[in-house]
Amino acid sequence: MAKISPASIKYMITADFVADGPLEKPDVIGALFGQTEGLLGSDMELRELQKEGKIGRIDVEIECENGKTKGKITIPSALDKTETTIIAAALETIDKIGPTDAKISITEIEDVRRSKREYIMERAKKLLASIKGSEMDTQEIEKELKESIRTSKITEYGEERLPAGDLSGKEIIVVEGRADVINMLKHGFENVVGMNGAKLPKTISKLGEEKEITLFVDGDRGGKLIARNVCENAKIKYIATAPDGKEVEELTSKEIHQALRKKVSVKEFLKSTKNFGIYGYGKDEKIERSKKKLKKEDKEKLRELMEEVRGRNVLVLDEDLNVIRNVPASRLGFLRVPKPVYALVTNIATNSIVDSAVKLGAKYVAAKSFGNVETKGIELVSL
Repeated sequence: MAKISPASIKYMITADFVADGPLEKPDVIGALFGQTEGLLGSDMELRELQKEGKIGRIDVEIECENGKTKGKITIPSALDKTETTIIAAALETIDKIGPTDAKISITEIEDVRRSKREYIMERAKKLLASIKGSEMDTQEIEKELKESIRTSKITEYGEERLPAGDLSGKEIIVVEGRADVINMLKHGFENVVGMNGAKLPKTISKLGEEKEITLFVDGDRGGKLIARNVCENAKIKYIATAPDGKEVEELTSKEIHQALRKKVSVKEFLKSTKNFGIYGYGKDEKIERSKKKLKKEDKEKLRELMEEVRGRNVLVLDEDLNVIRNVPASRLGFLRVPKPVYALVTNIATNSIVDSAVKLGAKYVAAKSFGNVETKGIELVSL
Protein backbone atom coordinates (compact mmCIF):
# COMPACT_ATOMS: atom_id res chain seq x y z
CA MET A 1 0.00 0.00 0.00
CA ALA A 2 1.39 3.39 -0.99
CA LYS A 3 1.88 5.81 1.88
CA ILE A 4 0.89 9.42 1.64
CA SER A 5 3.79 11.79 2.13
CA PRO A 6 3.23 14.32 4.94
CA ALA A 7 4.42 17.01 2.51
CA SER A 8 1.69 16.11 0.01
CA ILE A 9 -1.23 16.35 2.45
CA LYS A 10 -3.54 19.19 1.46
CA TYR A 11 -6.65 18.69 3.59
CA MET A 12 -7.62 16.95 6.83
CA ILE A 13 -11.19 15.60 7.07
CA THR A 14 -12.50 15.40 10.64
CA ALA A 15 -15.77 13.64 11.49
CA ASP A 16 -17.65 12.69 14.65
CA PHE A 17 -19.69 9.51 14.91
CA VAL A 18 -22.23 8.05 17.31
CA ALA A 19 -23.27 4.36 17.38
CA ASP A 20 -26.01 2.61 19.36
CA GLY A 21 -23.80 -0.27 20.53
CA PRO A 22 -20.22 -1.13 21.54
CA LEU A 23 -17.63 -0.97 18.74
CA GLU A 24 -13.93 -1.45 18.05
CA LYS A 25 -11.69 0.57 15.71
CA PRO A 26 -11.66 -2.14 12.99
CA ASP A 27 -15.50 -1.96 12.90
CA VAL A 28 -15.37 1.75 12.09
CA ILE A 29 -12.63 1.48 9.46
CA GLY A 30 -14.38 -1.53 7.88
CA ALA A 31 -17.59 0.49 7.60
CA LEU A 32 -15.77 3.38 5.92
CA PHE A 33 -14.32 1.15 3.25
CA GLY A 34 -17.26 -1.23 2.90
CA GLN A 35 -20.18 1.17 2.79
CA THR A 36 -18.56 3.66 0.39
CA GLU A 37 -17.44 0.92 -2.02
CA GLY A 38 -19.03 1.37 -5.45
CA LEU A 39 -20.70 4.60 -4.35
CA LEU A 40 -18.51 7.07 -6.25
CA GLY A 41 -17.03 4.92 -9.02
CA SER A 42 -13.69 3.13 -9.28
CA ASP A 43 -11.64 6.36 -9.38
CA MET A 44 -12.90 7.41 -5.95
CA GLU A 45 -12.74 4.12 -4.03
CA LEU A 46 -11.18 4.76 -0.61
CA ARG A 47 -9.17 1.56 -0.79
CA GLU A 48 -7.72 2.43 -4.22
CA LEU A 49 -7.04 6.04 -3.22
CA GLN A 50 -5.08 4.76 -0.22
CA LYS A 51 -3.06 2.43 -2.43
CA GLU A 52 -2.24 5.36 -4.73
CA GLY A 53 -1.16 7.52 -1.79
CA LYS A 54 -3.99 10.03 -2.28
CA ILE A 55 -5.69 9.19 1.02
CA GLY A 56 -3.56 8.72 4.13
CA ARG A 57 -3.86 6.52 7.21
CA ILE A 58 -7.34 6.76 8.72
CA ASP A 59 -7.20 7.44 12.45
CA VAL A 60 -10.12 6.57 14.77
CA GLU A 61 -10.60 7.58 18.40
CA ILE A 62 -13.27 5.64 20.33
CA GLU A 63 -15.05 6.22 23.62
CA CYS A 64 -17.66 3.77 24.99
CA GLU A 65 -20.21 4.92 27.52
CA ASN A 66 -23.51 3.40 28.73
CA GLY A 67 -23.47 0.77 26.00
CA LYS A 68 -23.04 3.37 23.21
CA THR A 69 -19.96 4.38 21.27
CA LYS A 70 -18.90 7.78 20.09
CA GLY A 71 -15.65 8.99 18.60
CA LYS A 72 -13.72 10.95 16.04
CA ILE A 73 -12.41 10.02 12.59
CA THR A 74 -9.55 11.88 10.85
CA ILE A 75 -8.59 11.29 7.22
CA PRO A 76 -5.64 13.07 5.55
CA SER A 77 -6.16 13.84 1.85
CA ALA A 78 -3.83 14.72 -1.02
CA LEU A 79 -6.79 15.10 -3.38
CA ASP A 80 -7.94 18.52 -4.59
CA LYS A 81 -10.59 20.54 -2.76
CA THR A 82 -13.56 19.25 -4.79
CA GLU A 83 -12.60 15.58 -4.57
CA THR A 84 -11.89 15.87 -0.83
CA THR A 85 -15.34 17.31 -0.14
CA ILE A 86 -16.94 14.54 -2.21
CA ILE A 87 -15.18 11.90 -0.09
CA ALA A 88 -16.26 13.73 3.07
CA ALA A 89 -19.89 13.89 1.95
CA ALA A 90 -19.83 10.17 1.12
CA LEU A 91 -18.88 9.36 4.74
CA GLU A 92 -22.14 10.92 5.97
CA THR A 93 -24.14 8.34 3.99
CA ILE A 94 -22.90 5.56 6.30
CA ASP A 95 -25.77 4.55 8.61
CA LYS A 96 -24.45 1.34 10.16
CA ILE A 97 -21.13 0.43 11.80
CA GLY A 98 -20.69 -3.23 12.63
CA PRO A 99 -24.05 -4.59 13.83
CA THR A 100 -25.32 -1.25 15.17
CA ASP A 101 -27.01 1.82 13.74
CA ALA A 102 -24.71 4.82 13.55
CA LYS A 103 -24.45 8.40 12.34
CA ILE A 104 -21.37 10.16 10.98
CA SER A 105 -21.15 13.96 10.77
CA ILE A 106 -18.33 15.95 9.15
CA THR A 107 -17.16 18.61 11.61
CA GLU A 108 -14.31 20.18 9.65
CA ILE A 109 -12.26 20.03 6.47
CA GLU A 110 -9.03 21.85 7.28
CA ASP A 111 -6.65 23.24 4.67
CA VAL A 112 -3.40 21.94 6.19
CA ARG A 113 -1.35 24.23 3.97
CA ARG A 114 -3.00 27.31 5.48
CA SER A 115 -1.57 26.58 8.92
CA LYS A 116 1.82 26.01 7.31
CA ARG A 117 1.60 29.36 5.53
CA GLU A 118 0.64 31.09 8.77
CA TYR A 119 3.64 29.53 10.48
CA ILE A 120 5.88 30.64 7.60
CA MET A 121 4.61 34.22 7.84
CA GLU A 122 5.17 34.38 11.61
CA ARG A 123 8.56 32.75 11.37
CA ALA A 124 9.55 35.06 8.51
CA LYS A 125 8.79 38.10 10.66
CA LYS A 126 10.99 36.79 13.49
CA LEU A 127 13.85 35.84 11.19
CA LEU A 128 13.69 39.17 9.40
CA ALA A 129 13.76 41.00 12.72
CA SER A 130 16.76 38.97 13.87
CA ILE A 131 19.04 39.95 10.98
CA LYS A 132 21.90 41.88 12.55
CA GLY A 133 23.01 45.19 11.16
CA SER A 134 19.94 45.68 9.00
CA GLU A 135 17.57 48.59 9.15
CA MET A 136 14.03 47.36 8.70
CA ASP A 137 11.07 49.26 7.39
CA THR A 138 8.10 47.77 9.24
CA GLN A 139 5.61 49.00 6.67
CA GLU A 140 7.64 47.39 3.88
CA ILE A 141 7.70 44.07 5.75
CA GLU A 142 3.96 44.18 6.29
CA LYS A 143 3.37 45.01 2.63
CA GLU A 144 5.46 42.05 1.46
CA LEU A 145 3.73 39.68 3.84
CA LYS A 146 0.27 40.90 2.82
CA GLU A 147 1.12 40.39 -0.85
CA SER A 148 2.40 36.90 -0.09
CA ILE A 149 -0.82 36.01 1.75
CA ARG A 150 -2.97 37.39 -1.07
CA THR A 151 -1.19 35.45 -3.79
CA SER A 152 -1.43 32.26 -1.71
CA LYS A 153 -5.23 32.52 -2.08
CA ILE A 154 -5.12 31.39 -5.72
CA THR A 155 -7.47 28.46 -6.33
CA GLU A 156 -8.73 26.34 -9.23
CA TYR A 157 -12.18 26.95 -10.70
CA GLY A 158 -14.41 25.00 -13.09
CA GLU A 159 -13.83 21.82 -15.06
CA GLU A 160 -10.76 23.34 -16.76
CA ARG A 161 -9.28 24.17 -13.31
CA LEU A 162 -8.76 27.81 -14.18
CA PRO A 163 -6.55 29.89 -11.85
CA ALA A 164 -8.85 32.09 -9.80
CA GLY A 165 -9.41 34.14 -6.66
CA ASP A 166 -12.78 34.62 -4.97
CA LEU A 167 -15.60 34.48 -7.56
CA SER A 168 -18.50 34.57 -5.09
CA GLY A 169 -19.49 38.16 -5.97
CA LYS A 170 -21.63 39.37 -8.86
CA GLU A 171 -18.78 41.17 -10.67
CA ILE A 172 -15.65 39.35 -11.83
CA ILE A 173 -12.55 40.22 -13.85
CA VAL A 174 -11.33 37.79 -16.54
CA VAL A 175 -7.63 37.97 -17.48
CA GLU A 176 -5.52 35.99 -19.92
CA GLY A 177 -3.33 33.73 -17.77
CA ARG A 178 -2.14 32.53 -14.38
CA ALA A 179 0.60 35.18 -14.08
CA ASP A 180 -2.05 37.88 -14.58
CA VAL A 181 -4.21 36.32 -11.82
CA ILE A 182 -1.25 36.27 -9.42
CA ASN A 183 -0.47 39.94 -10.08
CA MET A 184 -4.11 40.94 -9.60
CA LEU A 185 -4.31 39.03 -6.29
CA LYS A 186 -1.02 40.61 -5.22
CA HIS A 187 -2.60 44.05 -5.57
CA GLY A 188 -5.81 43.12 -3.75
CA PHE A 189 -8.12 42.27 -6.69
CA GLU A 190 -9.59 38.94 -5.56
CA ASN A 191 -12.57 38.64 -7.93
CA VAL A 192 -10.37 37.46 -10.81
CA VAL A 193 -10.09 34.35 -13.01
CA GLY A 194 -7.66 33.48 -15.83
CA MET A 195 -8.50 31.87 -19.17
CA ASN A 196 -5.30 29.83 -18.93
CA GLY A 197 -4.42 29.93 -22.60
CA ALA A 198 -5.57 31.14 -25.98
CA LYS A 199 -8.64 28.93 -26.26
CA LEU A 200 -11.77 30.33 -24.60
CA PRO A 201 -12.74 27.92 -21.78
CA LYS A 202 -16.38 26.82 -21.48
CA THR A 203 -16.26 27.90 -17.84
CA ILE A 204 -15.86 31.55 -18.88
CA SER A 205 -18.88 31.30 -21.20
CA LYS A 206 -20.94 29.87 -18.34
CA LEU A 207 -19.76 32.59 -15.96
CA GLY A 208 -20.91 35.20 -18.48
CA GLU A 209 -24.48 33.98 -18.03
CA GLU A 210 -24.32 34.34 -14.24
CA LYS A 211 -21.88 37.18 -13.55
CA GLU A 212 -21.04 40.67 -14.81
CA ILE A 213 -17.69 40.15 -16.54
CA THR A 214 -14.99 42.74 -17.18
CA LEU A 215 -12.41 41.32 -19.60
CA PHE A 216 -8.95 42.72 -18.82
CA VAL A 217 -6.39 42.09 -21.59
CA ASP A 218 -2.80 43.03 -22.41
CA GLY A 219 -2.14 46.35 -24.14
CA ASP A 220 -0.90 44.83 -27.38
CA ARG A 221 -2.29 43.47 -30.65
CA GLY A 222 -2.67 39.99 -29.18
CA GLY A 223 -4.77 41.35 -26.33
CA LYS A 224 -7.15 43.07 -28.76
CA LEU A 225 -7.47 39.89 -30.82
CA ILE A 226 -8.27 37.82 -27.74
CA ALA A 227 -10.83 40.40 -26.62
CA ARG A 228 -12.59 40.35 -30.00
CA ASN A 229 -12.76 36.57 -29.99
CA VAL A 230 -14.02 36.36 -26.41
CA CYS A 231 -16.71 38.98 -27.12
CA GLU A 232 -17.94 36.89 -30.03
CA ASN A 233 -18.18 33.73 -27.94
CA ALA A 234 -19.13 34.82 -24.43
CA LYS A 235 -21.31 37.42 -22.71
CA ILE A 236 -18.99 40.25 -21.66
CA LYS A 237 -20.07 43.52 -19.99
CA TYR A 238 -16.90 45.63 -20.21
CA ILE A 239 -13.42 45.56 -21.76
CA ALA A 240 -10.35 46.98 -20.01
CA THR A 241 -6.90 47.06 -21.59
CA ALA A 242 -3.47 47.47 -20.05
CA PRO A 243 -1.40 50.52 -21.11
CA ASP A 244 0.09 50.23 -24.63
CA GLY A 245 2.89 47.68 -24.78
CA LYS A 246 2.32 46.41 -21.23
CA GLU A 247 0.97 43.11 -19.95
CA VAL A 248 -1.45 42.72 -17.06
CA GLU A 249 1.06 40.58 -15.16
CA GLU A 250 3.56 43.48 -14.91
CA LEU A 251 1.19 46.31 -13.94
CA THR A 252 1.40 48.22 -10.67
CA SER A 253 -1.62 48.71 -8.43
CA LYS A 254 -2.05 52.26 -9.73
CA GLU A 255 -1.93 51.13 -13.37
CA ILE A 256 -4.51 48.41 -12.73
CA HIS A 257 -6.89 50.90 -11.09
CA GLN A 258 -6.47 53.35 -13.96
CA ALA A 259 -7.05 50.66 -16.62
CA LEU A 260 -10.21 49.39 -14.90
CA ARG A 261 -11.55 52.95 -14.53
CA LYS A 262 -11.12 53.41 -18.30
CA LYS A 263 -13.04 50.21 -19.15
CA VAL A 264 -15.50 50.51 -22.04
CA SER A 265 -18.59 48.63 -23.17
CA VAL A 266 -18.21 45.81 -25.67
CA LYS A 267 -19.99 47.93 -28.29
CA GLU A 268 -17.49 50.78 -27.87
CA PHE A 269 -14.54 48.38 -27.96
CA LEU A 270 -15.68 46.61 -31.14
CA LYS A 271 -16.36 49.99 -32.78
CA SER A 272 -12.84 51.18 -31.95
CA THR A 273 -11.27 48.04 -33.45
CA LYS A 274 -13.60 47.75 -36.44
CA ASN A 275 -11.02 48.84 -39.01
CA PHE A 276 -8.40 46.46 -37.75
CA GLY A 277 -7.09 45.74 -41.27
CA ILE A 278 -6.93 41.99 -40.68
CA TYR A 279 -8.24 38.68 -41.95
CA GLY A 280 -9.36 35.83 -39.74
CA TYR A 281 -12.11 35.01 -37.31
CA GLY A 282 -15.14 37.25 -37.13
CA LYS A 283 -18.87 36.77 -37.60
CA ASP A 284 -19.17 39.67 -40.05
CA GLU A 285 -16.11 38.90 -42.16
CA LYS A 286 -16.66 37.27 -45.56
CA ILE A 287 -13.47 35.81 -46.97
CA GLU A 288 -13.24 34.54 -50.52
CA ARG A 289 -10.87 31.65 -51.12
CA SER A 290 -8.15 32.00 -53.71
CA LYS A 291 -8.80 30.34 -57.08
CA LYS A 292 -5.11 29.75 -57.70
CA LYS A 293 -4.21 26.04 -57.90
CA LEU A 294 -1.02 24.45 -56.62
CA LYS A 295 1.54 23.55 -59.23
CA LYS A 296 4.13 20.76 -59.05
CA GLU A 297 6.87 23.22 -58.08
CA ASP A 298 4.58 24.68 -55.42
CA LYS A 299 4.33 21.28 -53.74
CA GLU A 300 8.13 21.06 -53.73
CA LYS A 301 8.29 24.41 -51.96
CA LEU A 302 5.72 23.20 -49.41
CA ARG A 303 7.95 20.20 -48.68
CA GLU A 304 10.87 22.55 -48.08
CA LEU A 305 8.74 24.71 -45.78
CA MET A 306 7.72 21.62 -43.82
CA GLU A 307 11.27 21.57 -42.41
CA GLU A 308 10.43 24.80 -40.55
CA VAL A 309 7.50 23.19 -38.72
CA ARG A 310 8.28 22.17 -35.13
CA GLY A 311 5.96 19.95 -33.12
CA ARG A 312 2.33 21.16 -33.28
CA ASN A 313 3.16 24.47 -34.95
CA VAL A 314 1.40 25.59 -38.13
CA LEU A 315 2.79 27.71 -40.98
CA VAL A 316 0.28 30.19 -42.40
CA LEU A 317 1.06 31.04 -46.04
CA ASP A 318 -0.10 33.63 -48.59
CA GLU A 319 -0.67 32.99 -52.33
CA ASP A 320 3.05 33.33 -53.06
CA LEU A 321 3.76 30.69 -50.38
CA ASN A 322 5.42 33.23 -48.15
CA VAL A 323 5.14 32.53 -44.42
CA ILE A 324 2.76 35.06 -42.83
CA ARG A 325 2.78 33.43 -39.40
CA ASN A 326 4.40 30.45 -37.66
CA VAL A 327 2.16 29.72 -34.67
CA PRO A 328 1.16 26.86 -32.34
CA ALA A 329 -2.02 25.10 -33.47
CA SER A 330 -3.72 26.29 -30.27
CA ARG A 331 -3.29 29.93 -31.38
CA LEU A 332 -5.09 29.54 -34.71
CA GLY A 333 -8.38 30.25 -32.94
CA PHE A 334 -7.23 33.83 -32.31
CA LEU A 335 -5.15 34.42 -35.43
CA ARG A 336 -5.66 37.49 -37.55
CA VAL A 337 -3.30 38.31 -40.40
CA PRO A 338 -2.62 41.34 -42.64
CA LYS A 339 -3.36 39.53 -45.93
CA PRO A 340 -5.51 36.64 -47.22
CA VAL A 341 -4.43 33.12 -46.26
CA TYR A 342 -3.77 30.58 -49.01
CA ALA A 343 -2.51 27.46 -47.20
CA LEU A 344 -1.67 25.97 -43.82
CA VAL A 345 1.30 23.63 -43.38
CA THR A 346 1.59 21.33 -40.38
CA ASN A 347 2.92 17.92 -39.37
CA ILE A 348 -0.45 16.34 -38.49
CA ALA A 349 -3.72 17.78 -39.79
CA THR A 350 -6.68 17.60 -37.42
CA ASN A 351 -10.31 18.69 -37.62
CA SER A 352 -9.56 21.78 -35.54
CA ILE A 353 -6.82 22.83 -38.00
CA VAL A 354 -9.17 22.27 -40.94
CA ASP A 355 -11.83 24.35 -39.14
CA SER A 356 -9.25 27.10 -38.72
CA ALA A 357 -8.36 26.89 -42.41
CA VAL A 358 -12.03 27.37 -43.31
CA LYS A 359 -12.40 30.43 -41.11
CA LEU A 360 -9.12 31.94 -42.28
CA GLY A 361 -10.23 31.51 -45.90
CA ALA A 362 -7.41 29.10 -46.82
CA LYS A 363 -7.65 26.89 -49.88
CA TYR A 364 -5.20 24.14 -48.85
CA VAL A 365 -4.01 22.27 -45.77
CA ALA A 366 -0.70 20.48 -46.33
CA ALA A 367 0.59 17.89 -43.85
CA LYS A 368 2.69 14.76 -43.46
CA SER A 369 -0.26 12.83 -42.09
CA PHE A 370 -3.99 13.28 -41.65
CA GLY A 371 -6.28 12.04 -38.93
CA ASN A 372 -9.90 11.16 -39.63
CA VAL A 373 -10.64 14.71 -40.78
CA GLU A 374 -13.58 16.24 -42.60
CA THR A 375 -12.40 18.35 -45.54
CA LYS A 376 -15.21 20.98 -45.31
CA GLY A 377 -14.30 22.35 -48.73
CA ILE A 378 -10.58 22.50 -47.98
CA GLU A 379 -8.18 20.65 -50.32
CA LEU A 380 -5.76 18.38 -48.46
CA VAL A 381 -2.18 18.01 -49.68
CA SER A 382 -0.04 15.09 -48.47
CA LEU A 383 3.68 15.90 -48.17
